[in-house]
Amino acid sequence: MAKIYKTIDLFAGIGGIRLGFDAFGCENVFSSEWDKAAQTMYEANFGEKPFGDINEINPIDVPDHDILLAGFPCQPFSIAGKGLGFADTRGTLFFNIEAILEAKKPQAFLLENVKRLTTHDNGQTFGVILEKLKNLGYTVYHKVFNSLDFGLPQKRERIYIVGFLNPIHFKFPKPLGYYKPLTEILQNDDEIPQNYFLSEELRQKRFAAVKGNPPVPSVWHENIGGNISALPYSCALRAGGSYNYLVVNGIRRLTDREMLRIQGFPDTFKINIPYSQARKVAGNSVSVPVIKAIAGEMIKALEQNHKAQNEPVQLTFLEPQNEYKRSKKVAG
Repeated sequence: MAKIYKTIDLFAGIGGIRLGFDAFGCENVFSSEWDKAAQTMYEANFGEKPFGDINEINPIDVPDHDILLAGFPCQPFSIAGKGLGFADTRGTLFFNIEAILEAKKPQAFLLENVKRLTTHDNGQTFGVILEKLKNLGYTVYHKVFNSLDFGLPQKRERIYIVGFLNPIHFKFPKPLGYYKPLTEILQNDDEIPQNYFLSEELRQKRFAAVKGNPPVPSVWHENIGGNISALPYSCALRAGGSYNYLVVNGIRRLTDREMLRIQGFPDTFKINIPYSQARKVAGNSVSVPVIKAIAGEMIKALEQNHKAQNEPVQLTFLEPQNEYKRSKKVAG
């Protein structure tokens, strides 16, 4: 029988990373999230209210666990967040993760952040993070994935950092290479309350500014420079995006349910907070199918390592040096 792995869910948001590991039977033993709206939604869906400010818990008091999960704050490293990195107080929250890893030594971890983390400060910030993780004894892997390649109609590039306390061989999942059409995500306009629709003035401005011949359905994206493009998928949801940052077919805003679908949450996921807060937590969340794919590969790697450790060590004689080489059969 496969081992049930215990997880902790740090900077948990509404629990997107946890969902990906729950799919493989993992048991979450601790969660932490300071945002009140996210706490409210997390509690409604998982039956537990996350611990608040992570700075207020001693790392040694965190329950023992096998896998640490953390989508640590990305604003300090994102373009929209001015790219201050460790100069921003939130950027130093990585060191809370480091302290917990050092105190509890879980078998593995998964960290998620914006793609720009890898290039911030000419790569020095990312270098510091990798060095600190390796100095704790972890074998570390990292890769940038786009949610578009994992079945979701959202262009969302994120860095995923995976680590193992043992020198485990790990392969990131292969992208699916396709995404669902928006027709499977969007609700019918006649189901949408009138307050989601743009004013006639805003609508005319959108249609006057949009590039090319917009496909239908499409999500119209307004960038920082005010340029508008219409795409058969959504650009990345953003916690701080304006109400008109993403507009369906140039006429209305995305609903809270549509935003969660774009992130890969099931329709059974409860929404119990106001729309303004739902926009924020959806933008701060992760793409669940990407997490689920990585979780599956992590658990497979842990299981294979466990089997390999329990197999007898064989000695292979090497000619002509008269040396012995230790080798293990790894389940494949």
